[in-house]
Amino acid sequence: MRWWNQARFGMFIHWGVYAIPARGEWVMHVERIPAEEYAPLAKKFNPKRYDPDEWAALAKEAGMKYMVLTSRHHDGFSLFASKVSDFTAPKTAAGRDLCAEYVRAARKAGLKVGFYYSLLDWRWPAYWAGPEKEPQGFRKLVEYVHAQVRELCTLYGRLDILWYDGAWPHDANAWRSKELNAMVRELQPLIVINNRSGLPEDHDTPEQHISASQAGRYWETCMTLNDNWGYSVGDNNWKTTTQLIHNLVRCASGAGNFLLNVGPKADGTIPQPSVKRLQEIGAWMKVNAESIYGSERCPFGGGMVGMTTAKGSTVYLHVLRWPGEEVCIAGVKNKVRSAHLLATGQQAEPVQKGPRLFIRGLPKRAPDEHDSVIVLKLDGKPEAC
Repeated sequence: MRWWNQARFGMFIHWGVYAIPARGEWVMHVERIPAEEYAPLAKKFNPKRYDPDEWAALAKEAGMKYMVLTSRHHDGFSLFASKVSDFTAPKTAAGRDLCAEYVRAARKAGLKVGFYYSLLDWRWPAYWAGPEKEPQGFRKLVEYVHAQVRELCTLYGRLDILWYDGAWPHDANAWRSKELNAMVRELQPLIVINNRSGLPEDHDTPEQHISASQAGRYWETCMTLNDNWGYSVGDNNWKTTTQLIHNLVRCASGAGNFLLNVGPKADGTIPQPSVKRLQEIGAWMKVNAESIYGSERCPFGGGMVGMTTAKGSTVYLHVLRWPGEEVCIAGVKNKVRSAHLLATGQQAEPVQKGPRLFIRGLPKRAPDEHDSVIVLKLDGKPEAC
């Protein structure tokens, strides 16, 4: 988990044939589209402008350290070369393994490589009936799932992340998840596995909210840029760049990761509002990345002005609400040796009065419109009082 715990920031990618109707990744289920009516979308899904090198370059520019692509979502369409399904990109209009191209691009960019994989498949009646009512059909579904996961773990060299989803409402026993993950770890000994196969495995995955896990558990919040994971032409409810940076800081302050999603169009391009926000996050990260990567929890917080992250005896005070020339936080037990602005190096004066820390001599206006970071050098690892 060492690299994963240092990374803090990754790109989630939800992409498949659901990008054609462009109403989100759950369109098949929500609109109750029959499987036989949904299947012809694969005959139209030929992403001529798909350039995974551009995706990887954007992730890197944003300051992300890893990528996770939906190899197969709940609708059952596989972006990879599966021998146990005909509903795949190589066997339909695309005519090629889109996952293979993604893996090559991510590796070329120096990014860690992850696959999302949905255990459920809406096209299988046995999924809806469950193992109790349709044991033979469900057994075949599970065999199909295990076979596809084996393919993912053998076709593309080393994988860094396996990101399960869709176990509900069935449990780990129904999916034979213990057996499944033992196979995965045998084939990919260094892989990181999330908690959505019904087993806890390596890390927790709160969705669309930030919630630090219990002590001793790694965690990663996954979140959308607007309201949908998959491309939705009518969804213009975009989060602001400031909101997204604050969410990244909230994750880092709790020693968690932030997996931020993009939903490419059917042609393979990432929507411009997503690109713009990721580039703006990247501009902030170029200056402030050291306060994010490898961050640790700080036992004292950012008071009324923001949040804190820590590394060793250094604390980063993320001032999200700039108060002017003086900042005050409380609960600091350590002696603060120095303070300066991360962006400019400008020194500030730390003044301590009991548990209260005043940082004086700051600019009247926030140095950064999103989050201005003050670096505090302490006499040891941070302690609260």
